[in-house]
Amino acid sequence: MNLLILGRGKTGSQVAEVARSWRHHVRVLSAAENAGAKALTSESLATTDVVIDFTTPTAAVANAEACIRAKKHLVVGTTGWYDEVPRLCEMVTASGIGFLYGSNFSIGVNLFFEIAATAGAALKYDYSGQIFERHHESKKDAPSGTALTIQKIVRDSGGKELEITSFREGDAVGMHELVFNSTGDRVYLCHDAKSRLGYAEGAVRGAEWLAAKTGFFEFRDIWREL
Repeated sequence: MNLLILGRGKTGSQVAEVARSWRHHVRVLSAAENAGAKALTSESLATTDVVIDFTTPTAAVANAEACIRAKKHLVVGTTGWYDEVPRLCEMVTASGIGFLYGSNFSIGVNLFFEIAATAGAALKYDYSGQIFERHHESKKDAPSGTALTIQKIVRDSGGKELEITSFREGDAVGMHELVFNSTGDRVYLCHDAKSRLGYAEGAVRGAEWLAAKTGFFEFRDIWREL
């Protein structure tokens, strides 16, 4: 496939590396090269099969709008823009493209989501709970999109909204902890990303899956199909 990667940051660079190693044709645009999504025109995207976005929340929305107008499939790994989901979903439906987004493209994290859904039942049995997340100091959004997803999953299964505590320090790739406490014991669940490879592989797998699809999808709903 011909893939366009938006973002030359650590994750975007890893996505490009994985995609090339899997023998896809890859083009990368930095923020400076695509200010205000100006580089995403129908003409410039003519030979592109799927666009993959790992930029910033503000840039991701503008990029999505431009790709939808150009009728190009889009995978969005950027978080912090989810208040725009309903509006962009309408645009995607009208355009007939494929759009895949997720708070985390790691297979391990999506397994963690399913465990969290089961564990949330603890809140119905006199347990209290809390979510902790740690990321590198340059991450733009806090809490992380992954932590917010865990919070929603636990709320849906346990009926209570847990507090999220966020840390931004050093070069931490991403750690998420879900803790339940009772007077008798503690349940401790943790996902610790050792590198960005899991995110990158999931994003490229997602792009391969999306190439033949139309519609608006969330990664945690489709990852078992990859």
